[in-house]
Amino acid sequence: QVDAVEGHGTGTKLGDPIEAEALLATYGREHSAERPLWLGSIKSNLGHTQAAAGVAGVIKMVEAMRRGVLPRTLHVDQPTTRVDWDAGAVSLLTEAREWPESGEARRAAVSSFGISGTNAHVILERPAEEPVREESGSGVLPVVPWVVSARSAEALRAQAARLAEFVAEAGGEVSPVDVGVALLSRSTGDYRAVVVGSDGDELGAGLARVAEGDASPAASGGGIGFLFTGQGAQWPGMGAG
Repeated sequence: QVDAVEGHGTGTKLGDPIEAEALLATYGREHSAERPLWLGSIKSNLGHTQAAAGVAGVIKMVEAMRRGVLPRTLHVDQPTTRVDWDAGAVSLLTEAREWPESGEARRAAVSSFGISGTNAHVILERPAEEPVREESGSGVLPVVPWVVSARSAEALRAQAARLAEFVAEAGGEVSPVDVGVALLSRSTGDYRAVVVGSDGDELGAGLARVAEGDASPAASGGGIGFLFTGQGAQWPGMGAG
């Protein structure tokens, strides 16, 4: 039995009913209301992945199996009314859900869609006897970003200066990953900077440049940014900056 499906999620009046009805007919009838087939979409997380739709869905579901959590599908207010959802037990992942061990293999199906329809449909399985890999909050990464933000340019420079001083005083005892995670847990302001480095020395040097008011790409480690805005990745004035 397949537990979850990573669908395409066209977001159109034509495509959504075709996909949902196919899943209802294929998988939905072997499920119950107490244990429905959970339906998600990588497109809601990253936007239109085009030729990478299949492999991106595989990566997402492999991570879901490893972590025991089914990620929620974004930007869904209610299921489309153009689908007869009572024809089978299929539910949208409007919230993240635990994927607990049940003594059975975990299975997930992934659809890769193209202009002409489904290009590939793959079923992934994680055997029940495979041990769950524990995740750690820290580790070693080749490059780590540190995000600092504040409500004004002066406060941003002051925060960068304080963090740079802390790094200098701590010497080599600073964990770049732990600091990066802690910074991401803070509330964000309208003024932001990102420094990138492989160790405390590189990251501290980047913070010092931010503290001095250097807003050039060199201060942040690069001039390219990625926005994972999900489905509907266009907005008024998006190219103005």
